[in-house]
Amino acid sequence: MKSTGMTRPLDALGRIVIPKEMRRVLNYEIGDPIEFFLDKEVGILCLRKYIGVACMLCGSLENLTYFKDSFMCVNCIRELKSHPGSDTLPVTYTATADPVREKTKKRMYHSARELVDELRKLIESDPNASQKEYAKQLGISQGRVSQLKKLL
Repeated sequence: MKSTGMTRPLDALGRIVIPKEMRRVLNYEIGDPIEFFLDKEVGILCLRKYIGVACMLCGSLENLTYFKDSFMCVNCIRELKSHPGSDTLPVTYTATADPVREKTKKRMYHSARELVDELRKLIESDPNASQKEYAKQLGISQGRVSQLKKLL
């Protein structure tokens, strides 16, 4: 692990600010989900962008395989293997599908900036619509619409 030399104090609520330089290098946008890891013995707290349980290439939630800290679906693996020079791809195992998530076919993640721009266009075109209607059109939750409105 590399030391950056940057320090940040905890505020009264126990929060810290991730320095802008680090957010830029790691491509962290406002509203991105962050995953926490703790090594109690060493005293290290690690953060990384949460990628969720979806194929890293197409966003599918079905027939996933876990490989090198990422998920890939069987269809994307087949497509990769069919390309020339793909004989170097490792053999992976197929994880069982999550029955709770089988109803949803794909889950797409958009940056907060993209969502704010889309929400702004929706509000301009239909200013009297409810948050529920905006959420349905954007494919996100009402709570996320509320967060995005604060960013406007």
